[in-house]
Amino acid sequence: MSNTSNFRNAIREAKGQSLIGPNVIANALPFVGGGLVLTAVGTYGGLGVIQSFPNLFFPTFFVAIVLELALFFVARNIAEKGNNTTALPLLALYSLLSGYTLSGLVYVALGTKGVGIQGIAIAALGCGITFVFARSVGSNLSDEDGMALTKTIGLGIIALLVVVFGQFIFALFGVYTPTWLEIAISGLGVLLFVGAAVVDFYILPRTYRDEQYLPAALSMYLTYINLFIFILRLLIAINSRD
Repeated sequence: MSNTSNFRNAIREAKGQSLIGPNVIANALPFVGGGLVLTAVGTYGGLGVIQSFPNLFFPTFFVAIVLELALFFVARNIAEKGNNTTALPLLALYSLLSGYTLSGLVYVALGTKGVGIQGIAIAALGCGITFVFARSVGSNLSDEDGMALTKTIGLGIIALLVVVFGQFIFALFGVYTPTWLEIAISGLGVLLFVGAAVVDFYILPRTYRDEQYLPAALSMYLTYINLFIFILRLLIAINSRD
């Protein structure tokens, strides 16, 4: 959920601006796709570790989280300066680590009755449908509506991040979220990241030039990874009810 740090800068840079990168999203899409493929590879590797060396997964999971966060800020900073040659391998490694940290959730989904592989497929399909919907809506937003939606979604995602961080801290002490609350949080997460997908199509061409496709790709990648996570969490929560 690191893309919450992009919203304030994006709002400030895009406000009152016309398109400065009309082709930036088209240029970014191959890298978004490549990042998602690498994430799938990282997830597959993580599932292998869980099954073969379960005692190693949690220590390596926390190491991967730390490295992932560090890579995000370093790679984004390099990419925004236009040094795509250096940023690209860092973003590739970031995608692999994202997949590894995602493998725990996927493992839970595979073992949850009513979710399984079909639930993962539903989450992926939901992301695809969102992309089509977001492209149609986001590309046609007026400046007034686009800025209002951007600010609303930005604030919503920041609040969601605080809630999810709180869930994580409580879980470390053995206090888990009730199922009804998990359904509510996950449902809200789905709605917010669908909104973020719409916002991407409005704000990215007003924030990045055509040659700044890597930071645009990173923003879109984070949107769809988080959307996938919250759809999967929602399916797990719904099918885990007593």
